[in-house]
Amino acid sequence: MIQCYETEYRNFGRCVCLENGIIKLMAMLDAGPRIIYFGTKGHGNILFEDLSRDFYEMNKGFGTWYAYGGHRLWSAPEQIPDTYYPDNSRVNMKYANGVLTLEPPPTPAGMQHRLIIKMTEGNAVHIRNEITNMSEKPARFAPWSVTGLASGGTEFIPLCTENKGFLPNRTMSLWSYSGIQDYRFSLTDSYATLRHDKAAEKPFKVGFNVTDGYIVYVAGDQIFKKTFANYAETDYPDFCCNFETYTNRHFLECELLGEEREYRPSETAAIDETWEITDTVLPAEQVIASCIAGK
Repeated sequence: MIQCYETEYRNFGRCVCLENGIIKLMAMLDAGPRIIYFGTKGHGNILFEDLSRDFYEMNKGFGTWYAYGGHRLWSAPEQIPDTYYPDNSRVNMKYANGVLTLEPPPTPAGMQHRLIIKMTEGNAVHIRNEITNMSEKPARFAPWSVTGLASGGTEFIPLCTENKGFLPNRTMSLWSYSGIQDYRFSLTDSYATLRHDKAAEKPFKVGFNVTDGYIVYVAGDQIFKKTFANYAETDYPDFCCNFETYTNRHFLECELLGEEREYRPSETAAIDETWEITDTVLPAEQVIASCIAGK
């Protein structure tokens, strides 16, 4: 049986909780929306929590944007003021027919963000990330789903192995601060891995065209799997990547990107994803090895 109730969680204020006896999810109500907690019963949070509010951005004229941690919804390309508009207001919540809808006030640019969450009876939740253009003119952007994960884990990213003959089959984007020989990053012909390390001095970010529609992150005694739509022949941001990942010494993020184009007034851009989480007694290396074998 799935339960939905309000609670207080650490220093994130009022939150709404979904749980079914196997897994638990919590989302902030005093800001965001942020999904701030996801884990199996009796185990820790697989999501990053910025308890000390270390990650913020001053947005001149609008205030301070805080990362808070966990899962958030952005729009690409990354720019100020739009991306970092401070979403620090109370979030409207609706729970009906097993579906939780979280909706903050629209941004000054007329962008209405929305998270729609449905928990299964098992170990999965389905999340729909929506941005509706509520303004009176077309707006060019891409929906951008960002999930901050707890420290100490390893991420497995399957790469395209389709034989396209004379045509390319893989896209990889790197940022100016990304060292191609970064010790946390490993690249093969069929997959990439990225390891979080608390001792790392520099951030690292990379983007790919992920055609298999999933990634896996192993941290502690839990395995997190994010499943999403297959790569489409469309315009994605950042040299046409539908998946990006970023890490620094505090956390690792896995990021989904939707189509970048002009959205008409009242038109909605969306990203659908499914999260699964399971317990494990195996070390990350063995879990990743099984992912490689499955590939």
